Amino acid sequence: MKKKKRFFKSLRFRILIILVILGIVPSVIVTQMMFSNYEKKAITARTGTINTQCSILCDQIIKENYLNDSSSETVNGKLELLSNIYGGRLLIVDRDFRIVKDTYHVDEGKTLVSPKVIRCFKSGKPTDYQRNGQVLETAIPIKSADVPQTQGAMLVTISSSEITATMMDMKYQGLLILAIIIVLSIFFAYIMSTVLVKPLARVTKSIEDLTDGYQNDEISVPDYTETELITDAFNKMLSRMKTLDESRSEFVSNVSHELKTPMTSMKVLADSLVGQEGIPEELYQEFMRDITAEIDRENRIITDLLSLVKMDKKTADLSIQHMDINHLLEDILKRLRPIADKRSIDLILDSFRPVEADVDEIKFTSAISNLVENAIKYNVDDGWVRVSIDADHKYFYVTVADSGMGIPEESLDRIFERFYRVDKSHSREIGGTGLGLAITRSTIAMHHGVIKVFSREGEGTTFSVRIPLSYIP
Repeated sequence: MKKKKRFFKSLRFRILIILVILGIVPSVIVTQMMFSNYEKKAITARTGTINTQCSILCDQIIKENYLNDSSSETVNGKLELLSNIYGGRLLIVDRDFRIVKDTYHVDEGKTLVSPKVIRCFKSGKPTDYQRNGQVLETAIPIKSADVPQTQGAMLVTISSSEITATMMDMKYQGLLILAIIIVLSIFFAYIMSTVLVKPLARVTKSIEDLTDGYQNDEISVPDYTETELITDAFNKMLSRMKTLDESRSEFVSNVSHELKTPMTSMKVLADSLVGQEGIPEELYQEFMRDITAEIDRENRIITDLLSLVKMDKKTADLSIQHMDINHLLEDILKRLRPIADKRSIDLILDSFRPVEADVDEIKFTSAISNLVENAIKYNVDDGWVRVSIDADHKYFYVTVADSGMGIPEESLDRIFERFYRVDKSHSREIGGTGLGLAITRSTIAMHHGVIKVFSREGEGTTFSVRIPLSYIP
């Protein structure tokens, strides 16, 4: 049942239907046109012959004054002969609409008021043949060349059974031919649909073979432009998956290393305490402070990792509120100013205009705090950190600049990577985990913003953040 359902929903079935329709519909149209054309030609040929013979007979009727004296054996004989040949009926009508002659010998002497006869008297021309059942009817004027007025009319009714019978035979033959065409159309449509869909099936098989074994080889099915596009897109996705896989492996390695380092330090310190007797209290307290510092460091790493995991989820929730950005920045600098004062670093806020925007207060504050805190940590004594806020009609801009040590040019492309540190020894001294900038970038991306970095070694670093004023999910 499922296979049947899949087949009816497949591209192959739809191509099959289209090709069958393209094969049948033109055949039906051509057949109908042939039938119609034959019928018109057959009727035209039949009526043309009759018109010629009846016109000759009308001339003889005038010559022998048949309308006043219907006893002419010659005329009567020709009328009967014509009636028998065409299996029809001939009526001769005079000006008073009186039937002078009826080849059926039924209505002679009666009055006939027929629309065809009336039109014939008025126009003086034969009326068009009209098909009525299996007969053809027309009225032919009887008039003399010397007298302009129509003197009578000949109403001709002939059988069209021969034409009808021929049409039926043609229809039977046409139906037979149409049936053959339908069968052939279905057959060729099936073959064509199979051929057309085969490259797509090859693409599917290649993908299945690749995914089942998770091979690192790319696929290639160059039959159609469409299959090329599909395989190119898949290969790009495969390359992306490889990159992500390598990134995950590197991330796990980094996490293991970062978590193992504090554990190793604590083990060394603990082993030192266990292996000694009569340890002075000062040395014991120093070791315990070191162990506590390593525990704090491990706790920070774990906390930052949990933050990154939450941000990596597509379902990460944002509590968006319309906030005063200037006020948020003032609170951030107020909270971090004691840390800056320890090293005599000036914190400066430049507000070019009042800015209100849609942000998640906690996440946005954390991201900007990371930038400002890094600017303080990696700065020089008696330096400065300048935070500026500006906006236009669509975005607001936050810039964090410092007078610190700067970042080497070869490291600028990697500073947002997880666990990447420009100066690892210095980072450990100040307690860095290598995750702060990664968290910041993820937070800004969640707000549909971007972050850029500009730095020159020995002169300082500037981080530029751009976020939309209005948040659109």
